[in-house]
Amino acid sequence: MMRIATFNANSIRSRLDIILGWVQENSPDVLCIQETKVQDHEFPIEIFAKAGYQIVFRGQKSYNGVATVSRLPIGDCVVEMGEIDTEARFLQTVIGGVTILNTYVPQGFARDSVRFEYKLQWLAALGDYLERNFTPEMPLVWAGDFNSALDERDVYNPKTLWGSVCYCAEVQEAIQRIMAWGFADLFRMHNEEAGQYTFWDYRARSYQKNNGWRLDYIMATAPLAAKCTNCWIDTAPRALDKASDHTFLVAEFDV
Repeated sequence: MMRIATFNANSIRSRLDIILGWVQENSPDVLCIQETKVQDHEFPIEIFAKAGYQIVFRGQKSYNGVATVSRLPIGDCVVEMGEIDTEARFLQTVIGGVTILNTYVPQGFARDSVRFEYKLQWLAALGDYLERNFTPEMPLVWAGDFNSALDERDVYNPKTLWGSVCYCAEVQEAIQRIMAWGFADLFRMHNEEAGQYTFWDYRARSYQKNNGWRLDYIMATAPLAAKCTNCWIDTAPRALDKASDHTFLVAEFDV
């Protein structure tokens, strides 16, 4: 069995206790972390090493940042997918014979902004990168914070929220184009119900009211999707003191 998880930490140094506690309790083979918000020379490598994990990361000051933590040996690593990838948002590793893409998709700011255009360009570049370097027959996982709700089940108020940068036709279509290349949404393979979220805003008691969004995903190509035995959201860490505004998403594979 292989267990892969993803978590937007919203500052890894602020969430170290939460991450280490969760890792101890759940023993993932791989944990993809986004929004580490730390420069590479300041990354807390030793803490993960003491817990028995290898780690690779790509960071920048105050913003973005991705890290992949593994109990298994980490093979080839790629930290950018092309010229557009100027921010620390992409990290590719090979672990246990599986290629894992850990991504922090741009949020977009506002639909009439250059940041939203960058979001769409970044997703298009990711699709191009996949076509150049892989085939859907390869064992491939795409995980992370996608900053996208794919349908009305993924937001707490679909009518009011429709048209936002994370819930609009342009972004859904961009994600769906990548999925059409050969990815399955593992959570939806095992959970059809609405109201299951990975993100709750810090404001207005959103977590307590379950006013959330499903923005975090684990996707897999067909060879791995066929071996996925479960995929679930662990909401408990969002209720902890000094929690991230996201929580952990976990997938298990019979490999």
